[in-house]
Amino acid sequence: MIGSQVEGRTFLKKIDWNFAAVIVGLNIIGLINVFSATHGHNEMGGTDRLFWSQVFWLCVGWAFYFAATLIDYNLFVRLAYVIYGLNLGALVAVKFVGKTALGATRWLDFGFFSYQPSESMKVALVLILAKVMSTKSHPEGLGLRQLILPLVLIGIPFLVTAEQPDLGTAMMLGLIGISILFFLRIQRTILIVVTVIGIVCATGAWFFALHDYQKDRVYTFIDPSRDPRGKGYNSIQSKIAVGSGRVFGKGFRKGTQSQLEFLPERHTDFIYSVLSEEYGFIGSMAVVSLFAMLFLLMIGIAQKARDKAGAILVIGVLSILFWHQFINIGMVTGLLPIVGIPLPLLSYGGTNMLTIMLSLGFISSVSYRRHMF
Repeated sequence: MIGSQVEGRTFLKKIDWNFAAVIVGLNIIGLINVFSATHGHNEMGGTDRLFWSQVFWLCVGWAFYFAATLIDYNLFVRLAYVIYGLNLGALVAVKFVGKTALGATRWLDFGFFSYQPSESMKVALVLILAKVMSTKSHPEGLGLRQLILPLVLIGIPFLVTAEQPDLGTAMMLGLIGISILFFLRIQRTILIVVTVIGIVCATGAWFFALHDYQKDRVYTFIDPSRDPRGKGYNSIQSKIAVGSGRVFGKGFRKGTQSQLEFLPERHTDFIYSVLSEEYGFIGSMAVVSLFAMLFLLMIGIAQKARDKAGAILVIGVLSILFWHQFINIGMVTGLLPIVGIPLPLLSYGGTNMLTIMLSLGFISSVSYRRHMF
């Protein structure tokens, strides 16, 4: 009995509570805004079902977080090929038995829960890159031979996800993988060649691979007024919501764009617009500051990681959160095209919440084991 109490105190003492506290802060802000965005709206059933669903998934997410903290992260790294393979299989299964919504087939429907494999694929990609790239050291940077395997591991889920079509998530997979490779350092010559190839591929994709609606997103980004009631509507309404909040905002549930249902997808992709309208510049910058604190804590954990796999794992998860936050805030403020990327820890969504909390649990596991040498 005494031994278990001592072990319990040791476990609690080793947890990085500063890291957890920042996550809780973002969780609370997220719940407040999901409630504001969904409470009493007819298009969402006029109930608080989505809010309580988010509370449920958040509680499950914290269970995942502490479970991942208790388990040595190297176990997940050792199982990386299995996890990657299962996720890739789920991505392929979407093509044949997936659930279609809003013109895209991205989900596997289990009745009580719709699972989006492309979300968990981000974590699987980080794990397998941590496994593959931690086995050898390359002080002079990664050369062409060392880049072949990781680029294949990145490219396969990228292509499968883009085919759904879900270009936004496919782009995220690419950015996450490339960020990890940049962290490990790429030889300058290779970097120049890859950049040129990337420009050529992007040009080719524009003319031969992108769907018309995806091109329209770019045209609408450049000039939303070209179709203010159609493709430019989301961007225009979002910028109105963000701008109308001014410095201090209109107050809780007093935002006209969100409460009068002008703002689309306000509980998911445009949750930051709801926040900006109701709490203004002050509230918006508070969220950005919390994310900045989270990223700084992650960098500190990566520096103190006991092995290379742990450091890569932390950098990979940091990349997931950074690019989600950067692109989401950029698109709702009109600085980037709208690509359907949720804001982590704030946007509504079961799969996204569980994926993010599990990812953060891996970082907590790395931090927890920095004391074990």
